[in-house]
Amino acid sequence: MNFSPIIIVGGEPQSVFIELLLKTIKKINNSIILISSKDILRKNINRFNLNFELNELDKNLTNFKKNKINLININYNKFSFSKKKIKSESNKFIQLSFNKAIDVLKKTDCLGLINGPISKRTFLKGKYNGITEFLARKTGAKDPVMLIYNKKLSVSPITTHIPISKVSKKINKKDIINKIKKINYFYLNVLKKKPKIAVTGLNPHCESFDKENKEKKEIIPAITELKKNKINVKGPFASDTIFLKENSKKFDVVVGMYHDQVLAPMKTLYGFNAINITLGLPFIRISPDHGPNVEMLGDNKSDPTSLIESLSFLKKYAVKA
Repeated sequence: MNFSPIIIVGGEPQSVFIELLLKTIKKINNSIILISSKDILRKNINRFNLNFELNELDKNLTNFKKNKINLININYNKFSFSKKKIKSESNKFIQLSFNKAIDVLKKTDCLGLINGPISKRTFLKGKYNGITEFLARKTGAKDPVMLIYNKKLSVSPITTHIPISKVSKKINKKDIINKIKKINYFYLNVLKKKPKIAVTGLNPHCESFDKENKEKKEIIPAITELKKNKINVKGPFASDTIFLKENSKKFDVVVGMYHDQVLAPMKTLYGFNAINITLGLPFIRISPDHGPNVEMLGDNKSDPTSLIESLSFLKKYAVKA
């Protein structure tokens, strides 16, 4: 291929993702390799009266067609539009889909990977904190970074999908420095912008009076070292005020210590107008910032904003991590 497609993994079959993809793909006009089930696609096309020509790829991808949905079929004939709980029956299908995607990414010059949502409870089963960590293990990448990106303000948690009771033990100077360096590198080399980065504290008002004062022991020393490396970083800031408009507008990224500390205000401010980018992989990986939403499966009501942003981002920047 003399042009670069986007690889898309459909993810959980009992999800609204394929519905959203089919209804938005013509607006973006990208060259796509979709890794999913022909059966799932046809059921969505028929249910929503869509007009689509699928191009099923051969083993060596030699029949790829530009500006078409080029399908790598992973057999799965159990899909229905029933609003039931997601079950582990789809795990093998999802595993095969990701394995194929990684294989294609290694062999072709692709813009990046977009994956549909999966269920952490059924697919990951506690083995990984999230798809970020799953893909890192699959590709041999170390210390991946979750960046929830919006062109006005992005956020990144130092710890990701772990119980709040375990967060404090995971906060350390080394991880803070490594992750902020990767964020800074991404902004400089991909977005062509020197980012202004705010860092929150862990405790309310950045204060703690016990022996485990993470602000003094880990966070402040990390910020000091990052400044010595000419990175534009400030903090620590209290997380209950950093997202106020007069504060957040001074920064491009807010780095927090745990998942909900930064993602809850981010979604309150921007809804689904954000995308989940994994930094530190051999390729750029993006996931629309929504879950399977099985409750609305087949209702034709789900919001495609985050998926459109994901496709637009890869088309605009056309780069590798």
